[in-house]
Amino acid sequence: MKLSLNIQPLNSWINIKNEPLIISGPCSAETEEQLLSTAHLLAATGKVSVLRAGIWKPRTRPGEFEGIGSIGLEWLKKAKEQTGLPTAVEVATAKHVEEALAAGVDILWIGARSTANPFTVQEIADALKGVDIPVLVKNPVNPDLSLWVGALERINNAGITKLGAIHRGFSSYEKSAFRNEPMWELAIQLKTLCPELPIINDPSHICGNRELIPYISQKALDLDLQGLMIESHIDPSVAWTDAKQQVSPAALEELVDRLSLRKAESKNEEFVDKLADLRKQIDKIDDLMIQKLGERMAIVEQIGIYKRDNQVTILQVNRWDEIMQKRGAMGKVLKLDPVFTEKFLELVHGESIRKQTLIMNEGKAAANVAEASAPVTVETLPG
Repeated sequence: MKLSLNIQPLNSWINIKNEPLIISGPCSAETEEQLLSTAHLLAATGKVSVLRAGIWKPRTRPGEFEGIGSIGLEWLKKAKEQTGLPTAVEVATAKHVEEALAAGVDILWIGARSTANPFTVQEIADALKGVDIPVLVKNPVNPDLSLWVGALERINNAGITKLGAIHRGFSSYEKSAFRNEPMWELAIQLKTLCPELPIINDPSHICGNRELIPYISQKALDLDLQGLMIESHIDPSVAWTDAKQQVSPAALEELVDRLSLRKAESKNEEFVDKLADLRKQIDKIDDLMIQKLGERMAIVEQIGIYKRDNQVTILQVNRWDEIMQKRGAMGKVLKLDPVFTEKFLELVHGESIRKQTLIMNEGKAAANVAEASAPVTVETLPG
């Protein structure tokens, strides 16, 4: 099912100086000098199309720096006048929207914490009615595609047609190299639901450290995301917020220069023909895989019946360990990623258990339905 949004293409609502679209600036506007100096250096790179700055900062715990507030909008306005760069800020309340619009901010974005709360998103949407301004919606903190889609729909229903999404990763209890897990599959699902929706990647918040930003930036572009939002500070070592994930303007310029910009399609006939041939081979293999999985599940059902009739439990731990070891070893020989192999086997095993559970409980399920459907009489009530 496709997502029906009334939106304008990215290049019709923002002037992209150079591809890809780069939105950059400090995590937080700290002082007028810091913001203006950073803005001038970013403009001088010729790589940045939009200047961003955090004015109001929703922090996890009280007592941390929560943004300079409305005065920062005046600094941002001055930076725009001096550099010619359009500006972008995060808004989390109707009052933020009103103040940002009054200050001439060009682009608004809704943060991850706000996206997770439909009440907050609706408040912002109501404040945007009748306004013609680009709005970007970050994914919610938790991996919930419906929340992300719902926020986009609310903003679109308010009449905002210059609409885009920001992929900034998702919170996870599992420890990893990233501050927020990319979970690329969710961004891909959103892109599949609405191919015309511009999606910007935020490698700063995904990485949490500047060392990984080039890697995530390149992967985002390779997945055909339309741009990058990268935090930049004139001196990241002394930044008041998120110092580790910000880069200097000079480092940003070098990073962008090293990115490879690839096209979504090619008109080269030889390439098109070769790609079509390779895809046909993949289609045949995929068809065979689905067929073999169907055959496997048919045997699983036979095993389930045999176990049920012989009063044997569904889970056989030794057998599962044997499968994981043998198939895992085969996967390594075939140069499959061990994590992928493990997840694939777990999915297949989970479906096998589900099917055998249904078979084991066929009789009980029928009895439960019959009991629930039986008429209640005085004789059947407890005495």
